[in-house]
Amino acid sequence: MLEAPKQKTITTQAMEQIRQLIFDGELAAGSDHLESELADRLGMSRTPVREATLMLAQQGLLEVRPRKGVRIATLSLKDMEEIYAILTELESLAAEEAAEKGYSETDLADLKQAIESMEDALEREDREAWAIADDAFHTELVRLGGNSRVQSIVSMMSNQVRRARAMTLYIRPLPVKSNEDHRAVFDAIRKGDAQAARQRHHLHRQDAREVLIELLKKHKLFQL
Repeated sequence: MLEAPKQKTITTQAMEQIRQLIFDGELAAGSDHLESELADRLGMSRTPVREATLMLAQQGLLEVRPRKGVRIATLSLKDMEEIYAILTELESLAAEEAAEKGYSETDLADLKQAIESMEDALEREDREAWAIADDAFHTELVRLGGNSRVQSIVSMMSNQVRRARAMTLYIRPLPVKSNEDHRAVFDAIRKGDAQAARQRHHLHRQDAREVLIELLKKHKLFQL
């Protein structure tokens, strides 16, 4: 008998809502906010908001300042370049290790579904739906790699990349090549070709980094 899904705690709900406000730019980089202000905005008490901000601080999205509330983190281009360099290596390792595990089609169903959702979103030119499916692809890829430390580090850094991507989502070209790359990585994992999976994902992340950094520079969205 299947168990009913657990309800999210109030703290988790607060964390997700504040994180989304940061991704959407409604809590701007460098801005300061009191716990009481955030609690009023979310319609919650201050305790879960305080706990949520501590969790988001661990993810690098904000800084908790005793008796002064929180400051939304700013990122420099150097920060983004360093984060992408680490993500590129770790996700490529995950792709290689996933290909070595001999997964069945059933095991890879969620990865395949993420790709199909991205392709469907592109056909509809629904960029937000594409971004959600893209997140799902990368999260599942890392999970399939089976390395818990890689999962932990990638999860922490991915939040900052999501924030940058959210800022550039509507000013970049439609990510058609990105979908092609995802499909190639999936095919390499399905065939058990570890070297191809690693190399193709490495190139994919490098291309994504170049697109993102150039957009950030062009539109002066981050600090130099």
